[in-house]
Amino acid sequence: MVLSIWRVFSSTVAAFFGVQTEQNRHRDFQQQSPLPFIIMGVILAFVFVIGLLAIVSQVLE
Repeated sequence: MVLSIWRVFSSTVAAFFGVQTEQNRHRDFQQQSPLPFIIMGVILAFVFVIGLLAIVSQVLE
């Protein structure tokens, strides 16, 4: 079973906020590899940090 990019994205975002449902968590752990979730997590963390840096730089100007 291969998850779509949208499902990986939504699962990763839900995990970031700690609101993942039990059903989705079980679905995610049925995957063969955690690699898509790890890659999406790194990408989202990078986007989050860049967003924070942009906000802080705008506030400090």
